[in-house]
Amino acid sequence: MATLEQSAQAETEGGVRRRDFLNVAAVSFAGVGAVAVAIPLINQMNPPADVLALASTEVDISKIASGQAIKTVWRKQPVFIRNLTPAEIQAANAVPMSELRDPESLAQRTKPGKANWLITLGVCTHLGCVPLGVGEGENRGPFGGYFCPCHGSAYDTAARIRQGPAPKNLMVPNYEFVSDTTVRIG
Repeated sequence: MATLEQSAQAETEGGVRRRDFLNVAAVSFAGVGAVAVAIPLINQMNPPADVLALASTEVDISKIASGQAIKTVWRKQPVFIRNLTPAEIQAANAVPMSELRDPESLAQRTKPGKANWLITLGVCTHLGCVPLGVGEGENRGPFGGYFCPCHGSAYDTAARIRQGPAPKNLMVPNYEFVSDTTVRIG
């Protein structure tokens, strides 16, 4: 019969001991379990399918006359698309940057060669209300752009904040002109 010392020596000389194998197997099993638990937790932070479906939207702008605006939806948020008149463009360009709380020129807020098309998110930067100024006869406020009646934020024709508690201009989303009559937002 082999002594206890001889069997221990045979285990270490022959390679992996049974205890080492069990430790490696247990750690591997725990690692696989941790990954299996982590994947659904991480995956639940992804945007839902209905939001991904609205990742971009195309809008036909051919029927928007000069001086008119429409409201559409992108990513469950209102978007204002306005066809500025030459007078509105001139009024926006005449405002000195020093008078603006969030200084941006109209050229920075529109695409080159398309200065008459102003596309902004229709969400007030103060508390997330939807400003007025898109429909017929709506109150556009003292600067002719948009007006948020909840707290009195007034935006000019370039959707820049001019008075009230809103800290920033209405946000301009990423967009591109697919053709002369179609714009893709997102």
